[in-house]
Amino acid sequence: MSTDQALESFERWRAKGKKKKEKAKGKATVKKKPWEIEKEIIAKLQQKYKDIDPSSIQKFTDLPLSRKTQQGLQAAGYKFPTDVQKNSVHPALLGRDILGAAKTGSGKTLAFLLPVLESLWRLQWSQLDGLGALIITPTRELAYQIFEVLRKVGKKHDFSAGLVIGGKDVRAESEQIYRTNIVICTPGRLLQHMDETAYFEANNLQLLVLDEADRILDLGFAATMNAIIQNLPTTRQTMLFSATQTKSVKDLARLSLKNPVYISVHEHHKFSTPQKLKQSYLVCELHQKLDLLFSFIKNHLRSKILVFLSSCKQVRYVYEAFCRLQPGMSVLCLHGKMPQMKRVDVYNSFCRKQHVCLLATDIAARGLDFPAVHWVLQLDCPEDADTYIHRAGRTARYESDGESLLVLMPSEERQMLQQLTDKKIPVEKIRVNPSKFYSIQNKLEVLCAQDVHIKESAQKCFVSYLRSYYLQPNKQVFDVNKLPLENYSSSLGLAVAPRVRFLQNAAKGKEKAASKEQTTSGMGDKHTWPQGEEDAEKAVDTDKQLVQSKTVSHADAEKYHPLETTSKADDSGERTAGESSDSEVEQTKTKSLLERTVEVGTSQEGELSESASGESEDEDEKGQGTKGMLLWQQDDEEEDLLTVKKRDVFNVKGNIQEAKVLEIEKSSSNEKKTALTKAKLAKKLAKKKVKVNSKVKFDDEGEVAEQWPPVQKVVLKGDVGEEEKEEEEEEEVGGLNLETARKLMQEEDKHDKLAYKQRIRQKKWEKKMKLKEASRSKDQQRRKTDTVQEEGVAYLDVGEEEEDGDSAEDAGSDSESDQGSDVGQRSDSGSEEEDVERPRKRRKHTRSSSDEEDDDLMDTGLDLQDDEELALHLLGSN
Repeated sequence: MSTDQALESFERWRAKGKKKKEKAKGKATVKKKPWEIEKEIIAKLQQKYKDIDPSSIQKFTDLPLSRKTQQGLQAAGYKFPTDVQKNSVHPALLGRDILGAAKTGSGKTLAFLLPVLESLWRLQWSQLDGLGALIITPTRELAYQIFEVLRKVGKKHDFSAGLVIGGKDVRAESEQIYRTNIVICTPGRLLQHMDETAYFEANNLQLLVLDEADRILDLGFAATMNAIIQNLPTTRQTMLFSATQTKSVKDLARLSLKNPVYISVHEHHKFSTPQKLKQSYLVCELHQKLDLLFSFIKNHLRSKILVFLSSCKQVRYVYEAFCRLQPGMSVLCLHGKMPQMKRVDVYNSFCRKQHVCLLATDIAARGLDFPAVHWVLQLDCPEDADTYIHRAGRTARYESDGESLLVLMPSEERQMLQQLTDKKIPVEKIRVNPSKFYSIQNKLEVLCAQDVHIKESAQKCFVSYLRSYYLQPNKQVFDVNKLPLENYSSSLGLAVAPRVRFLQNAAKGKEKAASKEQTTSGMGDKHTWPQGEEDAEKAVDTDKQLVQSKTVSHADAEKYHPLETTSKADDSGERTAGESSDSEVEQTKTKSLLERTVEVGTSQEGELSESASGESEDEDEKGQGTKGMLLWQQDDEEEDLLTVKKRDVFNVKGNIQEAKVLEIEKSSSNEKKTALTKAKLAKKLAKKKVKVNSKVKFDDEGEVAEQWPPVQKVVLKGDVGEEEKEEEEEEEVGGLNLETARKLMQEEDKHDKLAYKQRIRQKKWEKKMKLKEASRSKDQQRRKTDTVQEEGVAYLDVGEEEEDGDSAEDAGSDSESDQGSDVGQRSDSGSEEEDVERPRKRRKHTRSSSDEEDDDLMDTGLDLQDDEELALHLLGSN
């Protein structure tokens, strides 16, 4: 190779090296960081947001979503978006506030989760940024369901999410809540963390989502939600979703919504419920509802049933009763007073099983997506049509079908059907087949009689149902006075209806209000003050004539019997209060109207003011001193004018009568409230010779089988003479005798000690017999295995001697142990121990005699030398 060629090859190599270096430098300058690349992708997607057309979207891949969100949707199995998802994603991605309303089971959860993930991804949110999105739900189960959906869809993202609900450890939540980016919570627990967790802040909040917004903004959560909203920044995006969306200006102003977009996909549809939902109702009396439920379950054993009841205690009682009655399928219960982990287990088991019945309150009525529910049975009437929509929406989810059955009482039918028709809900009336109707009232009565716990649960169920029914706001549908309480209590298995105090108090309040209305209606237009001198003079003249016509007819009687006439004058008012007019207490309390007005008139020198009438009423209520009717006869006409005007214009008489009624009621109530003390109750029981807290059971022959409290034989009265019986009876009537009680206690202690000793000896004897049986079984097995070469050997007798010796040793050890165990009780039962030990000595004696007999039997008739050889031979064989 020449030098020229070598130089050319070197130049070519050098040129290649320069090109490689230049390329490497170019690549180094073009390469960007990952967050910069992600920003470019975000900018490209934001440009596509404006071009979204909901009508052209067929799949989720048609939406401008991030690659991580698309991967999560694909992994979770979501391919085709629903109508509410198509229409809500576009304005949500643009940052607009949303009011979303759609039918139940239409996919509202995914409609607000996708914008939450995308908005935080566009902002490149991290754990250091803190809380970015807040999702609030009314129930724990709904929050848990949303959290599970978020875990599936957003598992490719790097955001941290937390479930903050009641029933969990607050400290564990407070340690991690400040690092979570997405919080799914209930209002109560969120407010608790805002108040107690010092480093939990929501200043950087970007999105606020209220699921089932109409329920959260209701009066039940009003105070809590107002406190939460005060801690949130106003510059945020807010989204509200519900099947029955609120349009209240007051609620929207509380949330500081800015030009919200109202999305109602099914607003113009013919019906407000899913198309594949078959809805019907039937009329049933209150005392037949449990029979109807049991019959319904028995006839639908291959179905998945969700039953709605009014109260937690009602759900608990029906669940306990049906578990005992065993209708033929598994029964579950879900209510607000259950522990949180138990509620989650019930939710998961109901979702997992195919043939099951769930008894629940309205905590399961909103948002929960139970798969493949065949029947929704509303055993108690819902509060309103919106509650009916949410209850019935637990079946026929998305594109599946289902059936809903509403049970109404005759008093509820007309008004409730009117509400359902106004909400565009089609329902069809059906009837029960009598041949498939079962009655369980007798079985429930037996259960309540046998189990006190079920009886108490039935009583609580009765009271809680009436309370929930009474507290319903729509009194046209829910009238508690129309309920057959006695029949309902017997249908629950109760012999007597429990006392419902709030109904009694409500009835008393109505009676008092009615009496006040009657008194005020009797006044007519006299409540108004007289305007001008002419009106006042007319009122005085007319009322003066009325008073004079009443007093002249009784003039003669008033001269001689002033006190009797006063009592007669007020007799009508007293009888209306239900009291007699002859008692001396009432005579001191009653006071004629004119006497009081005369006193007021003379003391105040004829003032016609409201304060004068008030003072006269106060004097009447305090029951101050009275004056006779003779004093009234000596008054002038001016005083009569004053008294007439005061009585009629200011309605003094009506107020005085009311005061009398109240005083009489107070006196009667004070007399009735004399408490029955324990001492009085004990005296009554002693006089009646009643033995409390005692229980006696007899057998078929009439003899005492069991008795509580247990009576020892030494205490029984059958062993006592007649004189002593009489003395004891006298003592029982008069009270306790400490000496006799002390003697009885000492005798019972002796008896208990003897019984305890016998029990211990019996246990030792049983243990000893077990050991003997075990040793004998071992000896028998050993003898079977041994091969005896010669016949007529005393080998068995030797074994018996050993056994006898062992038994004697055992007996000796047992006697020693017995003696050692009874060291502390020799003073009470020393003689009995001697009696017990005698047969043991006899056993030793008998066994020794048997040993002598065995020795005689061992005489083989050989010489001593032959016997020794025989013994050696036997030992060698062993």
